[in-house]
Amino acid sequence: MAAAAEGQPAKAQGNATVVAGASVGTVFEWYDFYLYGSLAGFITTHFFSGVNEVTGYIFALLAFAAGFAVRPFGAIVFGRLGDLWGRKNTFLVTMLLMGLSTFVVGLLPSYETIGIAAPALLIVLRLVQGLALGGEYGGAATYVAEHAPPGKRGLYTSWIQTTATAGLFLSLVVILLVRTNIGEEAFKAWGWRIPFLVSILLLGVSLWIRLRLNESPVFQQMVDEGKTSKKPLTESFGQWGNLKLVILALLGLTAGQAVVWYTGQFYALFFLEKMLKVDGALTNTLVAVALLLGTPFFVFFGWLSDKVGRKPIILAGCVLAALTYFPIFKGLTEAANPDLAHATSRAPVMVVADPATCHFQFDPVGKQAFTTACDVAKGALASAGVSYINVSPKVATEPAFIMIGQTKVPSLDGTAMAPGEFKAAKEAWTKDFAAQLKAAGYPAKADPAKVNKPMVVGLLFLLVLYVTMVYGPIAAALVEMFPARIRYTSMSLPYHLGNGWLGGFLPTTAFAMVAATGNIYYGLWYPISVAAFTAVVGFLFVKEMGGNRIED
Repeated sequence: MAAAAEGQPAKAQGNATVVAGASVGTVFEWYDFYLYGSLAGFITTHFFSGVNEVTGYIFALLAFAAGFAVRPFGAIVFGRLGDLWGRKNTFLVTMLLMGLSTFVVGLLPSYETIGIAAPALLIVLRLVQGLALGGEYGGAATYVAEHAPPGKRGLYTSWIQTTATAGLFLSLVVILLVRTNIGEEAFKAWGWRIPFLVSILLLGVSLWIRLRLNESPVFQQMVDEGKTSKKPLTESFGQWGNLKLVILALLGLTAGQAVVWYTGQFYALFFLEKMLKVDGALTNTLVAVALLLGTPFFVFFGWLSDKVGRKPIILAGCVLAALTYFPIFKGLTEAANPDLAHATSRAPVMVVADPATCHFQFDPVGKQAFTTACDVAKGALASAGVSYINVSPKVATEPAFIMIGQTKVPSLDGTAMAPGEFKAAKEAWTKDFAAQLKAAGYPAKADPAKVNKPMVVGLLFLLVLYVTMVYGPIAAALVEMFPARIRYTSMSLPYHLGNGWLGGFLPTTAFAMVAATGNIYYGLWYPISVAAFTAVVGFLFVKEMGGNRIED
């Protein structure tokens, strides 16, 4: 009876207060993370200007991914605290760390001001953010699920799932408002900092709301009865019965969920702006509209999972994504940049060069010039966002050249040139090559007047719909897999291994695959392979646990 009495204050908060209190911090934290992802191009300019363009962009994505790399460690640290110290106290700490780190990014001096210390400090802040986020999701999901009435766990936790999209949507809206009010030039120079600085206001509001919450009734009952775990890490990962569940949760659920999520909500934005050269403000607007239309389906699929189970919906989303990603992204090209699509069809591009003279253009120290004719050709095509195929010459010693349809364009070989001479020659060659591409119909930028906006939004909405299928039921599915005494620790690790590593590294990995092959669609093989693998493992080995008792 004492346990029940202790549980009453938590119930008195009301369902809306519980969901809102757990969700508001998660919205805020995802807002912080996606600011960086959406502004990766500006981050490259201000913090990685000491290296070449391709390396700089990969570095910016790696700094973005660094926050995801440490999320599993944050899951272990804060998951353990959550099972020892309580759900509420732990996600208060994670939110404070996340918010302050984000605010400081807006104040950080650029590379031109403090040199290599700028990217180093940026990465440190990303690591702090990643550690904090590693402890946030498990706490929010567990907190809400442990308040939810029987038969409505999927519905209640699905509101948390909307927060990632809401955070991304909020970040896009703030970026769009700042961009349109101060102008593109000012935004590039200093305005990109404003969305980071605004986050301090969101932090204050989020902390105020969360401080008003009570502890989870399930955790409070375990405290009252002396049933909390004394060694949650050992129980979670040192005992095969639970470790097996952790592995299945990763391979059969969260791995596929993660790549589908990041493809639909981040890689699609990157693809439109970086690959298809659609104006940044227009890209943000189109993605924001698609997210707004798709967000209610998180709740729908969460509710549906209470009726039909979590597993069928999650795995169906993985299968649909694996089967349709290629046609969807090719459809995006046709709709967003029809000139590029038509030019690719009419005048396909080939780089004819000895593979031994071609290098992967990633230069961490900014010292390599990439002067071979093959490197010059591929660098120019990558910068122009033009797909190409690699062909070996009939004679290995033949100088590298580019075929644009039937037009042969000799590349520039700068291996015997002095640095200054090569720089001047490359500028002249690049200008002439740009004219050759333009003559063949390849646009430097997507024409906003030719963007089929309804079609783009429709295709983006379809990607978001897959996201809602895999993500809407995932919190309830993970909560139900593990016992209450080690739930925070056990569910956090597979979630953040999937979303932190497999999902968080998706943009970097996919872009590297595109840069290496020249095919703007080649990076899609990464999410397709992972989603298909998860569908198979989940179907064969994951047990449906929808509606399981979670108080024990």
